[in-house]
Amino acid sequence: MNNLMANYLEAGAIILFGIGFTMLLFHRNLFKKLIGMNIMDTGTFLFLASMGYISGRKAPIITNGVEETGAYINPVPAGLVLTGIVVSVSVTAIMLALTVRLYHRYHTLNLDDIYFLSAYENGEER
Repeated sequence: MNNLMANYLEAGAIILFGIGFTMLLFHRNLFKKLIGMNIMDTGTFLFLASMGYISGRKAPIITNGVEETGAYINPVPAGLVLTGIVVSVSVTAIMLALTVRLYHRYHTLNLDDIYFLSAYENGEER
């Protein structure tokens, strides 16, 4: 229990990722799947940010002439999080655009209905 309390950010990140993954697997609505994907992204970003932070260290900006690396945190995880956020926003925008197009074509966001209607349009039997 002490390890869990000491690593509450990592535990929260894993819980968020699990919630998002569950939504992605079990919901048939495309919009709910998109929300699940964004929750998974948030969990990943929280995990990366929590692993990059070291208590007692400062941002990697040289001040007061301190140049030793032990005084600063690693900037790479923060860069990865920022890059991931940009990619996540782009993927979300594309997925929303595709979801809107599917809704205009099939008048539903349920994947089962979309599969059935697309098979009906193509003359396939299910």
